[in-house]
Amino acid sequence: MSEPLVLSFRVDGGDLSQAGVASSQVKLTLKQLGFPPDVIRRVSVCMYEGEINMVIHAHGGTATVEIGADSITIILADTGPGIPDISRAMEAGYSTAGDSVRDLGFGAGMGLPNMKKYSDRMEIQSTVGVGTTVTMGIDL
Repeated sequence: MSEPLVLSFRVDGGDLSQAGVASSQVKLTLKQLGFPPDVIRRVSVCMYEGEINMVIHAHGGTATVEIGADSITIILADTGPGIPDISRAMEAGYSTAGDSVRDLGFGAGMGLPNMKKYSDRMEIQSTVGVGTTVTMGIDL
C-alpha cells in the first residue's frame, strides 16, 4: 500500500479574508485526483467549517489532510482558548462567536454539527487555555 498524500496548511486566526483558502485548495486537489463529487463535497464541508472555526475562535492553527487509499483524514489543530463544554458546543445553534462575526454571517453554531454530519468519524480533543484538535475521517 502506498503512503498517503499529505497536504498541510497554516490557518491564521482572526483573518476572515483568508478563511476558506485551505479548504479551496483541498477541493481543487481532490478534483484533480478524480475523486467523486460526493466525497469532494463532504471533505470540503468538513474542511471549511473547521477552518472557519479556527479563524473565528482560535489564534490560528494547522490543517492537515491525509489522502489514503481507503479514507481521507482531516486533522485541524489550533492554539485557541479550547472548548470548555464539548457536548454543548456540538448542539446545533450554540455559538460563542461575537456580534462582529455574526454580523458578517458567520458564527451560527453549525460548524461542529456539520463537521460531524459530513464525516464518518469525528473526535475532538480540547484543553481549555491550550487549544483544540479535531480529527475527522471520510471513508472512500
